[in-house]
Amino acid sequence: MSVATFKLWLQKHPDPRFRQLFQLLKQLRSQGIPTPQWYNMVIRFLYLSVTTLYSTMLRLLIHTPVFKGRLASFGKRLYLYGGVPYIAGPLTISIGDDCRISGQTTFTGRVQSSEPRLEIGNNVDVGWQNTFAIGQRIVLEDNVRLAGGVFLFGYSGHALDAAERAAGAPDSDDDVGDIIIKRDAWLGTNVTVCPNVTIGQGTIVGTASVVTHDLPDFVVAVGNPARVVRHLKEQKNA
Repeated sequence: MSVATFKLWLQKHPDPRFRQLFQLLKQLRSQGIPTPQWYNMVIRFLYLSVTTLYSTMLRLLIHTPVFKGRLASFGKRLYLYGGVPYIAGPLTISIGDDCRISGQTTFTGRVQSSEPRLEIGNNVDVGWQNTFAIGQRIVLEDNVRLAGGVFLFGYSGHALDAAERAAGAPDSDDDVGDIIIKRDAWLGTNVTVCPNVTIGQGTIVGTASVVTHDLPDFVVAVGNPARVVRHLKEQKNA
């Protein structure tokens, strides 16, 4: 008899004494062990110290070298967190200095394209669970910020025609395009960027927006499709 079956047997037993025993055991299970606050604080400190040390060593000695081994070039002080990004397809990746990239990111290169490339500049943040579908070329210039769930959609991987799609045909070259995100741009959570789109310098794209066409420099754009709702003051570069 399994534990679950025994618990159900006690709970449903016609004898009330067995049902009372079930309630007593349930109460005992829910009782915690009383511990003084100083003990709680010490245990918390030890737990955080051990887990932080472990995750740091895993990042430095395993995850980051594994990721670097797949890159064509990389700069200094690459900070990889949360695992190793998934990379698929014939993709060439170059990364600049001082970049921070979530290990829950997916990079895919279109098989039918000629040498698809991902080019990431300096001081770029790639947030949690981003997806990069590189049809031919995606460029993130310096100081770009991507929040969580961003989808850079350079190719779909499927034909538009239903019969061809059902037969497993890939997308056509006409439906594939580059994505360029210029320096200092910031994309909010769950933003989708479609093929053949350039997002201007310093531009901010609001949460859950879908960018289907070029956006100019120093604007705020929101919606589906994304539309300019505000103009920002241009910042002079040092």
